[in-house]
Amino acid sequence: MTFHRVFLTLLVLFCAGTLHAAEQDPLEGADLGGEAIFDDRALINGYTEKYANESKEILLAMIGDDSLGAYKMAAAIRIFKQRFAEEVFKADKPPILKTLIRRLRSTDSAFVQVEIMHTLVVVDRYQYFDSMVPALIQKMDHYNKVVSALAFENLQDILKGSYRTRQARIVFNTLRKVFFLSRKRLSQVDVPDQQLKQKLTILRWSVKVLGTQALKNLPKEVLGLL
Repeated sequence: MTFHRVFLTLLVLFCAGTLHAAEQDPLEGADLGGEAIFDDRALINGYTEKYANESKEILLAMIGDDSLGAYKMAAAIRIFKQRFAEEVFKADKPPILKTLIRRLRSTDSAFVQVEIMHTLVVVDRYQYFDSMVPALIQKMDHYNKVVSALAFENLQDILKGSYRTRQARIVFNTLRKVFFLSRKRLSQVDVPDQQLKQKLTILRWSVKVLGTQALKNLPKEVLGLL
């Protein structure tokens, strides 16, 4: 191969690589040594702003799209939740819930999962509180701090202004199991870390609703941290 042909080949390869880079969404975090360049929360917030004015139909189509990336999916679900979930008519609930459940079952993204769990409760609190709230409590222990924080924020939104004893008991019993399983570690804690602080905040809400008699059902390691 002549020098001229080699030069043309390299030029074509360079241009193809440049074009591919130019076509990539600038919000998508490139992978570098196993870590995303962009912060997870910043990415989701960026797409949330990008999709803020999309219609309900477009958002549902995005949620149903198997090829949509996790950050985009989480943002689309969040916007649907914020703008439309509380206004879903009874007749419209079955197909919307089916779409959300299908996505929950098929995704392996914790970001998408916590947004769907919250959205299901907003759309139909009576049907999904019992299953989704304990699942969100479990997500507060996720190794990814953004996932943990999002689960906590979503729980706070679900529980604000709620004083139903039955729902408080579900929260209390879930946390009670978590604390009993981790009481050995808790006995060595002097200053709670962020995740433990979050769980204690949710626990205090449940005790406020149930009454202080509920405290006798907690491990002693927790009582010293309240």
